[in-house]
Amino acid sequence: MGRMRSALPSDFSRMLRFGAVGLLNTALGYTLILAGLAVGLGDIVSNAAGYAAGFTLGFFLNRQWTFGRAGGFRPGAVARYAITFIVAYGANLAIVIAAMSAGIIENPFVHLAGNCLYSIIFYLGSSRFVFVGGADDPDALAATHVKWPGAVT
Repeated sequence: MGRMRSALPSDFSRMLRFGAVGLLNTALGYTLILAGLAVGLGDIVSNAAGYAAGFTLGFFLNRQWTFGRAGGFRPGAVARYAITFIVAYGANLAIVIAAMSAGIIENPFVHLAGNCLYSIIFYLGSSRFVFVGGADDPDALAATHVKWPGAVT
């Protein structure tokens, strides 16, 4: 019987760096969400402001620090990052909107739950779609091309 390969990335230090960037993103984004709620911007605008700041911070930190040593930044990375962000943010926003529909308005814990789902989706997308491949990792580039033709340039 063949050995099964773990679905987890083998680079544990990369996972730790991604987690550290995630903590910074969470702190920045959640702080801006709470500040927006405090000044009366409402759920949607506050949430969007927090995630926009996290989007920018996360791309640059992950590009340079988390995935930089693995050839992680190639042309098309910004577009793939944006696609991954939109999917993850959409899942987050679905939680916020569902809570609002249930009458739970401007509750910080709703945003925290959305942030958790967002983080899981965004890690998986970043590690398997955004910052893959490069000159030193042709197998990852080929695997991404098979799964998403035209997504990797």
